[in-house]
Amino acid sequence: MSELTQNKTRNKTQNGNRGAETATRIDPGPRDFAALNEVVRKGSRIGNESLDGDGHLNEIIPKPWGMEYRVYVDDFIDVWNLRIDAGESTSMHVHPRKLTYLLCLAGEGVTDTLTGSVPVSTGSVLRIGGGAFHSSRSLGPGPLWLVEVEAPRNKFDLIRLRDDYDRQGTAYESEHAEAPDLPARPVTYLPQARLRDASPEKEFAFSIRAGADIFYRRQEQDLFHIPLGLTGVVTGEVDILAPAQGDGRRPSLDQYYLSLARG
Repeated sequence: MSELTQNKTRNKTQNGNRGAETATRIDPGPRDFAALNEVVRKGSRIGNESLDGDGHLNEIIPKPWGMEYRVYVDDFIDVWNLRIDAGESTSMHVHPRKLTYLLCLAGEGVTDTLTGSVPVSTGSVLRIGGGAFHSSRSLGPGPLWLVEVEAPRNKFDLIRLRDDYDRQGTAYESEHAEAPDLPARPVTYLPQARLRDASPEKEFAFSIRAGADIFYRRQEQDLFHIPLGLTGVVTGEVDILAPAQGDGRRPSLDQYYLSLARG
């Protein structure tokens, strides 16, 4: 039986108001383990990414369902923005080694598992455990915009079980399109980090902000704040703040966050 649970955490802010983060947890179950064992037995393999040698991952990656591109990366965490066009769907796939959070920036869609489905809309947060098969599709009328937060970083930790575009069993794409006007630039004050500061058409803006700046300068266009410390990577619980959901929790004032906002 698949594990689909609703996890609600409420914390008081300093002024006594209550904010809420609601994350739907998708954890692997017996059907996921059976499917993973079967595709591995048939020859599917996962690879290991080299931050220095896989430069195409810093470009735009065309997909039959839309496109994706890297927003932020360092030695431990990887953040990607996905545009899933209306009526299209990602493959039913799995990441055996890494934890994934799916954050919805805009649009309407659904994330399917091997045993159920979860509706997705602006502000949604899904926590997908390693080994849990999942597929996301856009219900339209426009595209579904998602952000994937992956820890630890390894884009090649991917096995496709089923796919509408006959990519089942294939590895992650090497095809890419250069983005000279939208480069992923080094972040000088964060080791081995790169940041792309906007989506291609400027629908969304991405920036690194200190927790104190987020707390004292709340912005109406803010959607999510992703902590860049190692605690979430080590514990497997990335404490993502979701102001788009009315999450009023106080950020850690001495920590950096990747902020995702409307453009």
